[in-house]
Amino acid sequence: MKVDIIGDVHGCYAELLALIRKLDYTFENHLPIHKDGRKLAFVGDLTDRGPQSIKVIEFIYDLVKNDLAYYTPGNHCNKLYRYFLGNKVQISHGLETTDAEYKRLPAKKQKEVRKKFMELYESAPLYLQLDDGKLIIAHAGIREDYIGYKHKKVKTFVLYGDITGEKMPDGRPVRRDWAKLYRGTQTIVYGHTPVKDVRVINNTYNIDTGCVFGGKLTALRYPEMDIVQVLSSMPYVPEKFTEFP
Repeated sequence: MKVDIIGDVHGCYAELLALIRKLDYTFENHLPIHKDGRKLAFVGDLTDRGPQSIKVIEFIYDLVKNDLAYYTPGNHCNKLYRYFLGNKVQISHGLETTDAEYKRLPAKKQKEVRKKFMELYESAPLYLQLDDGKLIIAHAGIREDYIGYKHKKVKTFVLYGDITGEKMPDGRPVRRDWAKLYRGTQTIVYGHTPVKDVRVINNTYNIDTGCVFGGKLTALRYPEMDIVQVLSSMPYVPEKFTEFP
């Protein structure tokens, strides 16, 4: 199996297209095709904060529908899904940009985008188990003993990481460093926590290199484990990146 796993996009549509081209895909009828039959995979958090969340939704919907990509949702995807359900969610922490984009659309287009995203989300697995279970793609990661399960604790971990229940001064949750404790044989690829450079530890790969905060958009080529990146066009916000000891 050959797959190119892309980190948190967060509405950075231009960087996404640039990265896909850099991965040697060619576009046919706006869909990326690889001559070697490679497929794309997404770790979630497609929308929010960046400039073109609606285009990202429609593009990835088309990819998945045409069997050209795998997708598993992140916490921002989960929140947008609840927003589209009509649940009461806070229009903050990035959702305000997607909300504004969405509300600028004509009513007919709003209905179409909502339907596409809900279909994409509802058909997605909580996390991806690929290559006969040797590769796990989970938005915020997954503990070894949670692999194969989907109960509430697993869902919370996969969407938000190993949260303690405490909050940092800027409102973000305090998270334990689960990857440091991981001892499994499966390769785990995840995002969620922006890092300046891909973090490789104990057979885990954090590929959220903070594109929406002015870092890079990263792809990890599997099974080669090569890293391919494009620079962000967004302003650099250093305090949004996590430094691990």
